[in-house]
Order: sequence, then C-alpha cells, then structure tokens
Amino acid sequence: MMDHFINSKETIVTDAIDGFLLGRGNTITRLDGYPDIKVVVRSDWKKEKVALISGGGSGHEPAHAGFVGSGLLTAAVCGEVFASPSVDAVLAGILAVTGPSGCLLIVKNYTGDRLNFGLAAEKARALGLKVEVVIVDDDIALPNDIQARGIAGTVFVHKVAGAQAEQGKTLEEVTNFAKMAASSVYSLGLSLMTCSIPGIDHQERIEPGMAELGLGIHGEPGAKKVHHETATDAIELVLSNLANKMEEDRKYAVLLNNLGGCTPLEMAIVAGEIEKSELSPSFSYLYGPALLMTSLNMQGFSISILKLTQELEEALLFPVPGEVWPQAKKLESPEILAVPQALENTAWIASEQPEVRNLVLKCCDVLEQQEKFLNELDAKIGDGDTGSSLANAARTLRKAIDEFPLKDNAQFFSAVSELLSRSMGGSSGVLIAIMFSAAANKVKSGKDWKSALHAGLQRVMEMGGARPGDRTFIDALGPALKKLQENNNLIEAARAARQGSDRTRDMISAKAGRAAYVPKEYLTGVPDPGAEAVALIFEGIVA
Repeated sequence: MMDHFINSKETIVTDAIDGFLLGRGNTITRLDGYPDIKVVVRSDWKKEKVALISGGGSGHEPAHAGFVGSGLLTAAVCGEVFASPSVDAVLAGILAVTGPSGCLLIVKNYTGDRLNFGLAAEKARALGLKVEVVIVDDDIALPNDIQARGIAGTVFVHKVAGAQAEQGKTLEEVTNFAKMAASSVYSLGLSLMTCSIPGIDHQERIEPGMAELGLGIHGEPGAKKVHHETATDAIELVLSNLANKMEEDRKYAVLLNNLGGCTPLEMAIVAGEIEKSELSPSFSYLYGPALLMTSLNMQGFSISILKLTQELEEALLFPVPGEVWPQAKKLESPEILAVPQALENTAWIASEQPEVRNLVLKCCDVLEQQEKFLNELDAKIGDGDTGSSLANAARTLRKAIDEFPLKDNAQFFSAVSELLSRSMGGSSGVLIAIMFSAAANKVKSGKDWKSALHAGLQRVMEMGGARPGDRTFIDALGPALKKLQENNNLIEAARAARQGSDRTRDMISAKAGRAAYVPKEYLTGVPDPGAEAVALIFEGIVA
C-alpha cells in the first residue's frame, strides 16, 4: 500500500529530479547517468571560476539540488533517500564542472558522505584536477565526544562560499572562507514527529505530548525527549542551547528551517517567538521560515546561527536568483495601524440585570465545557472547529460581561451581535450575529425579546438560505424559539431543541453549510454540530 505520492521506491529520486528540472533548462540541468549517477548541474556554467559541489542523500529537498544556481552551488550530487551518493556519482559531478580554477566539495559530516566524497576527490586529484573539501559539522545536539553531524547550517556555507566563488576568488580563498564559515555556524532541531520513509513501515517513537530535541535529519534519535506544550517553550529550549555557543556583543544571522512537516501557520508562530526572545537583539538577519534542508515530512524545525564578520555579512547579502535563496529579513515588527473608527466598539452603556448575566454565563459555561466534544463531532463531517469557534465566542462574551447593557434588550442584542461578528469566525458566527442584530431592531420597534429572536432567525434563513430540514442549527433553534413564544417554558424549549438536534442524525442530505459537500455515508447517525450546540445550551440553561 502506498502512503506517499510516488510511483515506486526505486524511482523516487529520479522521478523527483526530473520534475524539479521542468522549465529550468536555461539555468540548470542534469547529467545523463540514471539511475546510478544523479547529478544536477548549472547549464550556464563555463568552468571559468571555482566550482562548488555539495550533495548527499535525497529527502532533504530543496537541499541540495535546489541550491544549484548562480552565486551558490555549481552541482549537486544526489543519493537515494537518506543514502550517500556513490563515489562514481560524485566523481562524475566533479569532472562535469571543474575547470582550471578547481573545485570545492562542501560535505556534511556523515561517514558515508565523508568517505564517498573523499575518495572521489582523491580520484579527481589523480586525474590532475584541483579539489578541496570542507566538512560541515554544525549540529550541537550530541555530546562533545561524538562527531557532530552536518545539518541545515550547511546551506549557510553554500551561500557564503558561493558568493566568494562567483566573485572570482581562488580555490584557496574560497576554501579558507568556507572553513571559517563552517566553524562559525551552529544548529539545533526540535520535532514532534519523526519522518516516514517511502517504502518502509513507519514506527513513531515520539509519544503524543512529547518532542525530541536534536534528532538528526535522517530521523536518528536526538539528545533527549522533552514535554511539549507551546511554541514559546519550544523556541526557548532551542535558543537556550544555541546561546551556549554565542559570544557577547557579537551579531549573528539566524536561519529558521522547516524540517518538512510544519504548516506555514506554525512556522510563522515560531518566527514570531524568535523575535520575542531575549536573543533577538543579537540577530542581524533572519532567513526563513522556509524549507531549506528538510527531513521528508518530519514535523519539526531547526535553527542555525552564523557568527557574523563583515566579510561573512557581505557574502550572505551577495545577490542570487530569488527562487534559490530566501530573502534576508530584519527581526523587526511592523508599525501597527489603528483600526478604522467605524469598526471601533459601540459606546454601550453598561447596566446590570442578574437574570440575564446568569443566563449568559451559563451559555458560556456550556460552550467552553463542550468544546472538545463539539470539535470531535464536527471532525466527523467537517473541519473540526465548531467547538473551538463557539468556545472562543463564549470566552469573549465572558470577558466583556461587565461592560454589557444587560438591562436593555435592544442594546444587549446589538452588543452580542457586534462581539460575535468580531470574535467568532466562519459563517455560523456571521449568521448568529445577523440574528441578534435583527432581533435588536425588532425590540426597538416594540417587539418582546422572544418574538424578536424568532424574527431574527427568520432573517438568518433569508440571508443564509437554509430552512428547517436542511441539517443546520436552525433545526434545533427554530423549534426551541417557537416553544418559548408559545408558553415561555424553557424546559419545553430545551426538549424541543434536543428533539430537533436528534432529528438531524437521520438527515442524510444537507442542503446548506459545509456538510452539504460531505458524502451521505459520513452524515448517517451524526447530528449536526451546530444543532447539537443549541440543544446543549438550552439543556445547560435549565439544568
């Protein structure tokens, strides 16, 4: 059974390289050596300057082929997934791009890479070529008596060495500069899950609620497992370890690398936490968050720091094609602009009404307590956020309760509408806000609160297009409000809401809302989450 979008385990890398090269022929291409020789090279290379070659196992994309281009690598030698390329493949790359100025191999500190790149270098030297090697060992996770691994900090070395080579420096100058950079870069990673390797059954070793500090880019175990709770804690842990390698009054460039499985949302939060950290003043530039040296689909990140000198800073800022290298950013938050006055809070006149206060707080209690249940229910037929949306609205209402005009029904309904329109996302929030806004207008025109809410629900049906029987919260709220109008009995209203919600279990065709796009087999026996929330609120009120 395939759990990755691949054709076969044997063709993963060659298929990926060919897909990567599509439309790039004017800048990069490959050697005709499949399946054993998988080498991506600059197609515009004239062998007039020092060539830079890096590489290693695949599965770290865009490293290494993604960094082939002007001002960076001249060639990348690709092995199979997490496996070093062969000596012949490395030698083919050297022979393809090395001219009189020579070649520098930038190698991550793994035994297979050191041996295969090293032997290829010796063979190339025997053929009369000038070849030098720089080893990158930026990972600080392991004890000092164990050889440090080469991880994402390697791309810093690609960048600064590439700038030197592009400017026509000699092989000796480029090599010395790359060695200086390699000795000045430190990296550390943290992940919530290991990676799954195509064609191999995945056995997850990181338990839920835990994270692993310092695991390798091939999924190797890290230094230790730690409890995971927040992004703030995660960044503090990683940066506190990197701080041990930092010098006072020195400036650093920081590289935030997505190990493959983190969403852009998560990585943006992580970047924000770096800016908030105590070390932030020491960071002159931020590169990322970006996919730079991944570990297939590992859900984690790594941070690399490079101690800056004037020469290293100039090399980092040396221009390269935009698609190859991320733009340097200053760790500066933008100036925040004021919200337009028309959207500022209405100046409510706070008033007290114990019965209304108690009613609102009971509703908030129910929605906060049922958050997980409603999310789980929604996850069966939707995107799993109904509980969170309603609970967030409840928390906002609770926080604002002391400012509410509880004694004036029209102002109260308007206040609820305004607050929900801001705090509750999705269509449900807008629809409920419409209901309370319409109810406020009806109260102002002389209607009692029960009739006003019923009229507000009619406006929801007009604007939203849903009707009773369409499998929405209307199926529970409609019968409940009708009972309130008839006899002002909350217990009967709660019973009607429950019956309405339960009826949605048998509605296998939704005509409105997200459930309208869900196949019938997923709807059978599952109540509508919105209708269930209404029933729970009414039951909570009368409990």
